[in-house]
Amino acid sequence: MDTVPGDDADGRNGDTLRDDSSGVGVLDKAASVFSALESGPQTLAQLVSATHLARPTVHRLAVALEHHRLVARDMQGRFILGPRLGELASAAGEDRLLASASPVLIALRDHTGESAQLFRRQGDQRVCVAAAERTVGLRDSIPIGATLSMKAGSAAQVLLAWEEPDRLHRGLHGANFTATNLSAVRRRGWAQSVSEREIGVASISAPVRGPSGRVIAAVSISGPVERMGHQPGRQHATAVVTAARRLTDVLQATEGLGAEL
Repeated sequence: MDTVPGDDADGRNGDTLRDDSSGVGVLDKAASVFSALESGPQTLAQLVSATHLARPTVHRLAVALEHHRLVARDMQGRFILGPRLGELASAAGEDRLLASASPVLIALRDHTGESAQLFRRQGDQRVCVAAAERTVGLRDSIPIGATLSMKAGSAAQVLLAWEEPDRLHRGLHGANFTATNLSAVRRRGWAQSVSEREIGVASISAPVRGPSGRVIAAVSISGPVERMGHQPGRQHATAVVTAARRLTDVLQATEGLGAEL
């Protein structure tokens, strides 16, 4: 073991670091916390024992990592790996999602006759990462790269409905939908909106789930209310849910193949 004093970027405070340290002490210490938590929930004392770091250092690191949602706590107050790690892992699979999205969205557009989109959440906004536009007639045009609010629209409802309770409640502040609306979304597995994001526009969205089961994206169709009606889900929910499940199946099948290899 190399003893590296300090608590700055070089790790100088008398804590011991492993021989395979990177030379950036604070990162090596954080990595040792993650490694300890990989085996399951840990009390502060157990983290100190597992990491061979000083108790104040472990506490400071764990609390800082908790602030960034990289570490969380269970019902007993023990430290566990945080939800942000799952989000980052999901983002790493984005290439697979985008590679599969185009044919699914095109098929959805052709089946429903409405523009189809794929949205991902980025902080307090959602971004259109793939789209298949309706070729003729009135349409709701949302170009790839467009950034929309998380406060309105069926895709926003889907991307928020399955979040952790604290993030869900924060997301409801100023939103055009309510907790009751999101409860209905979770119950039926899809969301609809009418003139919520934009007057005269209706939409339907369903969740795409990553290998862990977490919602990582939303498949949507959108178009004028005069064509989609005031209850667009009655006509198109099944098609949108089917498209979202196709993408979910692709991601989970790819993950399963990787595990076998």
